Amino acid sequence: MSPSFFEIVQLADGDYALRRVDDDAAPLVRISFSEEAREMMDDRDLNVAKAMIAAGIEAAGTVAHDLDWDDDEHELSDSQPRYTLH
Repeated sequence: MSPSFFEIVQLADGDYALRRVDDDAAPLVRISFSEEAREMMDDRDLNVAKAMIAAGIEAAGTVAHDLDWDDDEHELSDSQPRYTLH
């Protein structure tokens, strides 16, 4: 399997998306900010979107590492910690 390369793009509606470079299918992740949030970020919304995507990738790697992939009866929803993001 060849490695996948990803890119962060700004969509026509202003949202940011993470997608595979060689694939025009639906993005893997889409981030949408309200107008109020964009104003508070003062033109730093791309940097915030990048940080959010990086944090999501790191969190997904942590969760994947903690799963027992050999346990067929393992319920994913039962093993996931609950997070409140602020």
